Amino acid sequence: MRPTNEALIVIDVQNDFCPGGALAVAGGDEIVAGINTLMDEFSAVILTQDWHPEGHSSFAASHNADPFTTYEAPYGTQVLWPDHCIQGTQGAAFHTDLRTHGDLIIRKGYNPAIDSYSAFFENDKTTPTGLEGYLRARGIDTVTIVGLALDYCVNYSAQDAAKLGFKTTVITNLCRAIDAQTEATARTEMTALGVEVA
Repeated sequence: MRPTNEALIVIDVQNDFCPGGALAVAGGDEIVAGINTLMDEFSAVILTQDWHPEGHSSFAASHNADPFTTYEAPYGTQVLWPDHCIQGTQGAAFHTDLRTHGDLIIRKGYNPAIDSYSAFFENDKTTPTGLEGYLRARGIDTVTIVGLALDYCVNYSAQDAAKLGFKTTVITNLCRAIDAQTEATARTEMTALGVEVA
């Protein structure tokens, strides 16, 4: 068992990000067993859940645009995604085999006007999710991050954790990425901030 100042953060292991889902990440289901095993090492386990209302501003359909194009949101350039992880749907549910008896579930992306990749902040980079305060209240200063997708929500979460002063590790064999090019960029960005990309 790891010391009580360490937490495991499991990012968005949900049906829509696994094979067959609306925004499937190749091999997304392959990491579930390893994550379940890793949970046994931590006294604090936090899971995040993408949790969008219908017609979310990050959905391509909301702009009559093609998925994976971009638009300029008030907070910056936003990728437009296929409709995914809509609140209460089977797609938004955690993968059936994932253990979900963690200490806390952080739902993100529920503000219809702002997307939210990071476990710590929405994409405006100022609106907090509350995770930082929860970790500090528990005396946690070290986090290990796994999940989906490495090049987006894992990357943003790890960068924010490092910027907030948490000692941060990403276990990449318990992550999967959407795209090889954005994965390479993410690895470089995380490493530059002192994240241990293991």
